[in-house]
Amino acid sequence: MNYRLLCIDLDGTLLTDDKKMKKQDIDALRKAADEGIKIALVTGRMPAATDAIVRQLGIPCILACNAGTYILEKGQCIHAEYLSAKTMNRVYDKVASFGIPLWIFRDKKWYVTEKDKFVKAEEELIQYTAELVSMKELVLKWEEEGIGPNKVLIGTEPSLVQQIHGMLKKQEDVDMACSSPNYLEIFPKGMNKGKALRLICEKMNIKKEETIAFGDQELDIPMLEEAGTAIAMGNAIEELKSKADFITKTNNEAGIAYALSFYVNKEMEDK
Repeated sequence: MNYRLLCIDLDGTLLTDDKKMKKQDIDALRKAADEGIKIALVTGRMPAATDAIVRQLGIPCILACNAGTYILEKGQCIHAEYLSAKTMNRVYDKVASFGIPLWIFRDKKWYVTEKDKFVKAEEELIQYTAELVSMKELVLKWEEEGIGPNKVLIGTEPSLVQQIHGMLKKQEDVDMACSSPNYLEIFPKGMNKGKALRLICEKMNIKKEETIAFGDQELDIPMLEEAGTAIAMGNAIEELKSKADFITKTNNEAGIAYALSFYVNKEMEDK
């Protein structure tokens, strides 16, 4: 199979547990890009949180950010989907009693209703300061403008994430998935990383059989289900591993490079 697109999750996949990239992975992705294979970073992260990664990779990357709801190529948006302001407010009302801030993402912006230890840790990690907002004022403004967020996120302790996940499952106008035990991502109904992969393929005239996807968490499952070849990281959750064509080494062991040595690099050598 001649692969033309690699779709790669970041946290827990391309990034190690200490949020760095293994040199073997960087080299493998550069080699693939040199052979004309497109690289898409398909992530829950906002665009600003991918900048340093793209610079270190040193290759052009398509960015499917905000859980795949905001897709950029060469810095320009090629597709975006949004929740309504009313839906955002409904989610906020349901979680407010837990005393947890709501994280709100629209295009390249990040807003929060409060700043707790999870928000502050993320700000430090990505070197970006979230804008503190009043939910009431934001909803009024966005309803007047007819706009809303790409996604909202709840960041808290894993047990509380699962409790809120179960409670919000009844909300019919959203989809949701965990991107880590601490994060529940909530996005427009029918939009997910799998649809992002499909949209990128349509824009680039690539067949899904010509794609490889890498992931580790629940949020990545639709992407692996959509891809021609699905690769689970060695550190992936069991549900995702059950969907995979191949289970590679962990994110701390350059699992992307290891898998590409079988699926892409060997193919290049055989040409």
